[in-house]
Amino acid sequence: MSAIDEIKKLYYNATRATIQRDVARAIDLLKTLPNEDERERVAVYMDGLAQMRSEWSDPGRSQVKGQGSKVRGRLKGKGQK
Repeated sequence: MSAIDEIKKLYYNATRATIQRDVARAIDLLKTLPNEDERERVAVYMDGLAQMRSEWSDPGRSQVKGQGSKVRGRLKGKGQK
């Protein structure tokens, strides 16, 4: 599996319980990408992972019900040819 595919998989399978580990792994994978074009292809997934981490790690922050699924739905298919 390519680094890009693995980052996408981490994004779509992320949960509250795994988000810290998923973000760390995605960053490691991002560092292996050889050029700016490939890094741009995964930027939206990296941003989504960071957003989920932020929302899920701050228990005092109010959330709109279903917001996570809306974010995922909006990103689905981006960066794919």
